[in-house]
Amino acid sequence: MRTRLLPLLIVLMAGVLLALGFPLAASQAAAEQQRVVVDRIDDTARFAALAQFVAARPEAEDSGRPGRGAQADAGGRRAALASRLARYHELYGIRAGVFFRNREAMAVAPAGWTAAADGEGGQAFSEALAGRRSHNPPQVWPWQRDRLTIASPVVHEGDVIAVVVTDSPTGQMRSRILRGWLLIGAGESAAMLLAIGAAIRLTGWVLRPVRVLDAVTHDIATGRMHSRVAVSGGPPELRRLARSFNEMADTMEDVLEQQRAFVADASHQLRNPLAALLLRIELLALELPDGNEEIASVRAEGKRLARVLDDLLGLALAEHADPDLQLTDIADLVAERVGSWRPVADRGEVGLRYEGPAGATGWADPVALSSALDAVVDNALKFTPGGGDVTVGVEAVGDTVRITVADGGPGLTEEELDRIGDRFWRSNRHQNVSGSGLGLSISRALLAAGGATIGFAPNEPRGLLVTITLPRTAPPERPQPSEHRA
Repeated sequence: MRTRLLPLLIVLMAGVLLALGFPLAASQAAAEQQRVVVDRIDDTARFAALAQFVAARPEAEDSGRPGRGAQADAGGRRAALASRLARYHELYGIRAGVFFRNREAMAVAPAGWTAAADGEGGQAFSEALAGRRSHNPPQVWPWQRDRLTIASPVVHEGDVIAVVVTDSPTGQMRSRILRGWLLIGAGESAAMLLAIGAAIRLTGWVLRPVRVLDAVTHDIATGRMHSRVAVSGGPPELRRLARSFNEMADTMEDVLEQQRAFVADASHQLRNPLAALLLRIELLALELPDGNEEIASVRAEGKRLARVLDDLLGLALAEHADPDLQLTDIADLVAERVGSWRPVADRGEVGLRYEGPAGATGWADPVALSSALDAVVDNALKFTPGGGDVTVGVEAVGDTVRITVADGGPGLTEEELDRIGDRFWRSNRHQNVSGSGLGLSISRALLAAGGATIGFAPNEPRGLLVTITLPRTAPPERPQPSEHRA
């Protein structure tokens, strides 16, 4: 869940930062250009103030026929203006010039430079002829436009007589814009790192109780009924869920405990009346002729009922007992149980053999594993006809040890395999075989308490294959209610 929630939060935060970063970068570039534009407008305004007192353009001199003094004065002012422009260009590297309305140069620096007649320069010149200064030229970006043209009108007695044009290199301005963007990028990166850290903490704070709930649920599902969630962190809704979960687990544990106690008590209390009943049957049989079929049938049913009560008591104890897990030589234990059951197999003329290594260690409760293996081997010997074989094997596979019990009986269908191990379930084809239908249920309960599993599959070419899987690694300690912290 964290791998799905965390990228979502990061993407949302990145989108917010980008949505703020791009306008901020554009605003910074616009502010930097506006500062340059204002500076150039001030420069053109100063040059325009000088240029408005320069005499009329040369073609007007012939028509007006001014005196020699006026011409000398106009020439001096024009020279002073040209000197100012040259000095300006020398200091700042900015091309500047004053042009008449017909684009003829009044004074320019450097010499020979002419104002552009088209493009951005031509547009700025046309705006100046209309009496407007260049106040909003197109934006200069770090990757484009190496020149910035600013034009300002020269007004004399209310008429625009000339235009002052500056053509500035934009390298420094673009560098400042780029540095500003780098600072913005660094700030965005730092903010993104903080956002990722906050997202990790937030998802951890929200999902930690969920992980604890998942762990406790798994513990309860695997038989650790005492596991509980410590309600100490996370959102209020999850803390309330944890409290409700603990209440539900307490109720479920109480119900299961009552059920186990009832089964154990009932099976235990019924044994005495059943024993008395069987004794009376035996006394009654003494007064009847030998070979009475009804007495024999009553005896068999009484013994079957006693066996069912014993198995019920064993199942209740198996589900309630805590396993004593320890590192065990599984191969040695299996070989020993096979040796114990060999007389029974010989009596039924069934071949029972062990196949496997001399040693294979795993974690198990030796008593519970022996009881479960006895139930499985007993079941295999009962359903294997005389002359058949039962093979018990041990194999170490990765982190597990597998015990297989393969018999040569009639086997089970797919539907029957789905139901095998259920309490009191027996196949309709095997009702004539003695048993209570609880042996494999007891085996499953004993194995599950120790972290082992039992599975059933068809055996080739015939019969049933039972597989018991045990862990080879040390199991985790049984958690207490205070160990699961949210």
